[in-house]
Amino acid sequence: MGWAPVNHAQTRKPERWLGALAIILALILWEIIAEFIVGDVFYLPSPSDVILAFISLVQSGTLLMDIEVSLLHFAIGIGAALVIGIPIGIAMGWNRRIDAFLDPIIEILRPIPPLAWIPFAIVWFGLTNASAGFVIFIGAVFPVLINTYTGFRSVPRIFVEAGKMLGCTKNRDLIRYIAFPSALPSVAAGIRIATGVGWMCLVAAELFGVSKYGLGQKLWFFYNLHQMDSVVVYMILLGLIGLAFDMLFRYWIDWQFLKWRTGEVA
Repeated sequence: MGWAPVNHAQTRKPERWLGALAIILALILWEIIAEFIVGDVFYLPSPSDVILAFISLVQSGTLLMDIEVSLLHFAIGIGAALVIGIPIGIAMGWNRRIDAFLDPIIEILRPIPPLAWIPFAIVWFGLTNASAGFVIFIGAVFPVLINTYTGFRSVPRIFVEAGKMLGCTKNRDLIRYIAFPSALPSVAAGIRIATGVGWMCLVAAELFGVSKYGLGQKLWFFYNLHQMDSVVVYMILLGLIGLAFDMLFRYWIDWQFLKWRTGEVA
């Protein structure tokens, strides 16, 4: 018998069908429970109620604006988390003195929930997009910082010594050409975690009315109107957009920066 390579694309097809089947069964079960057991749209809207609410929201013309505003808040928070978290993580992971100096401050601030910062977000930035972005930033910055720190702290010493022997003597060059490529999987994992945490902070960040638009703001708006079918629409949108972020990020990282892990070289 001859050896033949395994076609991974073919082996993944049944798994994809299983995932689709699970979603279909969950929707059917949801419809049955909502219609025949609960029987009250306020306590549990059925999938058909949610679809009708979605159509109504699309026709109203505000749904796209809600998504755009939420993406703006998210971009502000994640952008600030990357700009601040990655350099601090690099500095702490590369230099033990900086680590000893900053670690107590980081460990005191890190356990404080992002929601606890909402009063200061309002005081410092007012009811603006920046205040919503600040709450998201608080949730996202520590996963970025800690994973970057861990990645740089875990760079094998032999890599650094080999770089020095090959003429890479400046700290800047060692970080750029030796440490950062080695730490990149950990940095990427931190950014991925931060993206998820920051997106989950979005509802709280928009809760205090920084804008009349936004997925989180409208979720609470429709709850106050007791329109729970519309609430579920926004919940599902939050989940789908978060899933899209995660899938796009994984694809971008795997194909643009981590090709060397699978032996693929551009």
